[in-house]
Amino acid sequence: MLDLTAQQTRQWIDCEQLYATYRDTTRELVTRFAGAMSWKTVKGRTYLYRKTGDTWKSLGPEDDRTREAHAAFHQGRDALRVRRDMLDQRLREMAPVNRAMRLGRVPVLSARIIRRLDRERLLGGGLKIVGTHALYAYEAMGAVQFGEEAMTTMDIDILYDARVSLKMVGTMQADGLIGLLQGLDKSFRASAPGSFRAVNDAGYMVDLITPAARFATVPRAQGRIGERDDDLAAVEIAGLAWLENVPVIERITIDEQGFPLLLIVPDPRAFLCHKLWVAGRNDREVMKQRRDRHQAHTLAEMLATRLPGMRFDDPVLTAVPAAVLAPGADLVASFAGGSAVGWDE
Repeated sequence: MLDLTAQQTRQWIDCEQLYATYRDTTRELVTRFAGAMSWKTVKGRTYLYRKTGDTWKSLGPEDDRTREAHAAFHQGRDALRVRRDMLDQRLREMAPVNRAMRLGRVPVLSARIIRRLDRERLLGGGLKIVGTHALYAYEAMGAVQFGEEAMTTMDIDILYDARVSLKMVGTMQADGLIGLLQGLDKSFRASAPGSFRAVNDAGYMVDLITPAARFATVPRAQGRIGERDDDLAAVEIAGLAWLENVPVIERITIDEQGFPLLLIVPDPRAFLCHKLWVAGRNDREVMKQRRDRHQAHTLAEMLATRLPGMRFDDPVLTAVPAAVLAPGADLVASFAGGSAVGWDE
């Protein structure tokens, strides 16, 4: 684990602030100024119409009020487009600097998937990023970079909150998650009919996962986002409810090409405890157990030495059982006291 230098930190903060402004500007464009607004003549009279989706709606006949509304819409939209384009250009100028300063961390395809989820308002709206990719957000929290042995991955885990209905979110209703992935890489296919996993020709995997039902006798809604028969169906996994029911962390990080993106992930303390719990399961593969422990120890060291204010007696962690929380708290305490054992012992 390496701390960011003062120069890296300054560059990161500048990029983070710029991207936050770019993201807000882009979001405002697609909300306040979605669709179109134009004049139409009907039976000799001119009316102002607003288009939302595929529907045109009259805002009234031409008069001072509608002329003002028409001007405000187009002037506001044009001003935001200019601002967005300027911010976009500045981010493109920063990208090679970010690469040269070794700030780019997130794999490019992963970043493209996450940005698309964010653009569709699925990220944080029922979906969050878990697994190894969550560590990129935790790096940003601690202003550090973890070793490659903790970070290298050829898959991304997306946690689906089954309590939230995503059926009516934009074009995702028809295309689903598999359609979103194929829009980025046409080679993505579900690994089997009804599978939770999509794989592309390079072997990159996207897993859609969800917490196991609390009571096995209570059926859960099918964990699909879209209506396509070949869309991914979330697989139920024990222990994920702890990650689903803790506060989320939002952090801007940077991909390998130097471009920023937003990550929304579970609280790092819950993530750490979950990793230790998974590593202790008898049905867990030995190699995965070792990696789980390594990631847990890496994160524990960061929490102990860079974020000591994140206490384990915090009320926001009440969703994590005490028997699961205690080993994580003890591990962090061992790093704080300088007496931690090796992660593979």
